[in-house]
Amino acid sequence: MELLYQEETYKIIGAAMEVYNQLGHGFLEAVYQEALAIEMRTHNIPFQEQPLLQILYKGRPLYQQYIPDFLVYDKIVVEIKA
Repeated sequence: MELLYQEETYKIIGAAMEVYNQLGHGFLEAVYQEALAIEMRTHNIPFQEQPLLQILYKGRPLYQQYIPDFLVYDKIVVEIKA
């Protein structure tokens, strides 16, 4: 399987694996989100935490907005699941 943004994806996965290796399992998503933000800063991975994203439907903006856990490299949405 070929990944879009392969280099960026590997960096994000590496940061997430480091968080898991340090914390293990059993915490709420908020704990992992905070730790992942620290890890991404440590590795100079550019991200925005919980940005408001406009949703378009057939070219028309919806009133509802999407708030992902992270927008990384201005193009990759990261959602944490615990």
